[in-house]
Amino acid sequence: MSEQSKPEPGSLSWFDLTVPDAEQVRDFYSKVIGWKFQPVPMEDGKYDDYNMILPKSGTPVTGVCHTRGVNADLPPQWMLYFTVEDLDKSIEECKLSGGKVVAGPKDMGKFGRYCVIEDPAGAVCALFMPA
Repeated sequence: MSEQSKPEPGSLSWFDLTVPDAEQVRDFYSKVIGWKFQPVPMEDGKYDDYNMILPKSGTPVTGVCHTRGVNADLPPQWMLYFTVEDLDKSIEECKLSGGKVVAGPKDMGKFGRYCVIEDPAGAVCALFMPA
């Protein structure tokens, strides 16, 4: 990821939906919204998660993932990923401000790191720090 393609801190940078049966939900959104899909090999090819892509441009817009591996402890809901400049600092601020860490932090290899947090009202989102 180049500096130009890195999302700006504070921006909404990605959406994922993590569910027990990603193929069923992938097919549902393909039919309902018209998205195409592209497999994303997980855990050395043991299974695939999916990038959902726009049918005309081929642009990835979201992910549909299995509730396994690194996603085993994620709730079955649309997860918003907000970009932060310093994940560790944001985690500390979350805790100091009445929130809690639900999962992570987790390493995403060449992409960066993320964690899932819950705000004081109980809403859940992910914080993402690009590599």
